[in-house]
Amino acid sequence: MKFQLDFMKYRRVYYAVSLALIIVGLISMAVRDFTQGSALNLGIDFTGGNLLQVEFKQPVSIEQVRQVLGETSLRSCRVQQAEANQFLLRTPELSEAEGEALVNTLRQKLGDLEVLRNEKVGAVIGRELTLNALWALVIGWALMLAYISVRFQFYFGVAALLALVHDVLITLGFFSLFQIEVDSAFVAAILTLIGYSINDTIVIFDRIRESLRIMRKSPLSEVINFSINVSLVRTITTAATVIIVLLCLLLLGGQTTKTFALALLVGTITGTYSSDCIASPLYYEFQQRWGQGRSAARPAYR
Repeated sequence: MKFQLDFMKYRRVYYAVSLALIIVGLISMAVRDFTQGSALNLGIDFTGGNLLQVEFKQPVSIEQVRQVLGETSLRSCRVQQAEANQFLLRTPELSEAEGEALVNTLRQKLGDLEVLRNEKVGAVIGRELTLNALWALVIGWALMLAYISVRFQFYFGVAALLALVHDVLITLGFFSLFQIEVDSAFVAAILTLIGYSINDTIVIFDRIRESLRIMRKSPLSEVINFSINVSLVRTITTAATVIIVLLCLLLLGGQTTKTFALALLVGTITGTYSSDCIASPLYYEFQQRWGQGRSAARPAYR
């Protein structure tokens, strides 16, 4: 199957759509930060809380534990099954009396149990995790910009970096708008989607670089359109495969994997879109505005 879509002709439409989505997300984060003190709905990995590990003396399912917690004020806490009849409960920070009340409630509803550990995750750890996540993003972006600039060309690197920022901002805005809780799995998902998105973008850029050598007399916009179209089937099939797996994980997986799967799902859709509709057109804009037109678009082959 061959596509003949004119991506460059409608590039300003793509810019407008992306800008609108980013602005909505930024407004949502600003409003949440002003009214609730945080741009995102941060989980205890960031805000601090308690980690309880309990073991029941009789068979108990994770759904039963969640049902009991759903009847209390701790319905938003995360439950993870460790071993048979053992569960990890991640709750907001609890006083000693609140912790005992929670254990007593579980004991009354589900039978006798033993508390294997009750640890407090302080806010300091949350701040460290936040800073480490931000440093990981900044260092990762800087290294990718350096690598792409050396391997391809500086404007390719800037365009790829802006496309990644685009993907991250839209994903953050989505989670802020729908007030979905963000935890350490979300950070892992963001880093994963950056890797996926940059891989997809590099495939397109590599095809553009090859086409520049073959289509020496063609305008740059035509070269980019050709390169995107010949890669489109691969892009769609790869993205569809990943999306199907993520949908299965989101619908059939456990509660603890839902944040990871949802963040990756949003990021995969956004990353696939940005590789074709944002990164490549941005490279064209940079070449037209600050490069030397078509001749400067022909990078040295390495």
